[in-house]
Amino acid sequence: MPSENTPALHPHDLSDESTAAPPCVLIFNANDPSGAGGIGADVLASASVGAHALPVVTGAYMRDTAEIFDHVSFDEEAVAEQARSVLEDVSVQVIKVGFCGNPENLSVIAEVATDYAEVPVVAYMPNLSWWGDEAIDAYLDAFRELILPQTTLLVGNHNTLWRWLLPDWSSEKSPGPRDLARAAAEVGVPYVLVTGISHPDQQVENVLATPHTVLVTEKFERFDAVFSGAGDTLSATLAALLASGTDLEAATREGLAFLDQCLNSGYRPGMGHILPDRLFWAELEDGTESPADSDDRLATAEDFSLPRHETKH
Repeated sequence: MPSENTPALHPHDLSDESTAAPPCVLIFNANDPSGAGGIGADVLASASVGAHALPVVTGAYMRDTAEIFDHVSFDEEAVAEQARSVLEDVSVQVIKVGFCGNPENLSVIAEVATDYAEVPVVAYMPNLSWWGDEAIDAYLDAFRELILPQTTLLVGNHNTLWRWLLPDWSSEKSPGPRDLARAAAEVGVPYVLVTGISHPDQQVENVLATPHTVLVTEKFERFDAVFSGAGDTLSATLAALLASGTDLEAATREGLAFLDQCLNSGYRPGMGHILPDRLFWAELEDGTESPADSDDRLATAEDFSLPRHETKH
């Protein structure tokens, strides 16, 4: 305990760069118990690129690594109280909106975004095909009406955005990124990142577009695997990079390259899909074997135990 002559240290008194707080991202998303996506993926991806996540849990998926069975939403007052409590304490650089469960929660989030209008919003629209049609329609309508007018950058898979933003598309040719950007711009979204555009040469294209131009286009080799959590990983990474002051085009390129390496290092913890390794860069670089690798066995608690009474605290 400090003595009477020791001044209290407030976080804002830490002026040394080594102790300065990282940029903060307020994240609205559901909990995913499989660790594939959701709030856990957001926190890990944000931390991996140097941001501090402020996670506001909007509900919980009932799922494993292969599929989503159901979802339970939190009460909107609980969502609002989580967000308001932390916003009164912490300065936020970016807001990220993932899956929020119901229109009531979206309304609360829209109110928060309106009150902090100077903070950019990154919104991610996942594939909702696991859900009932009536629930999907209500959610998409509310997201369009309440969240998109507040959104700076909308992120989504090409097919998902096509079905949502251009449901009456009649051309034999599929809509391009600028077509989707025009549809999003009608409700106030200036930038759209369209992912997963398939090409016959086994490449996948990702395009950052406005209604008037294509700002970034990046192609990657298609992985011969099924992943879960890629969209949350990418959108959270982008939000974190933007929070750190990276401009949008550079953040898009860096975020896509980060995701590609996450997928390239992906792993399968269960019997379902492969998950992105959002800590791929933390592999040992000096050739040292981890306890799990040393004798071809899984690590146990004994491998990580500390001698009694010899911890830091």
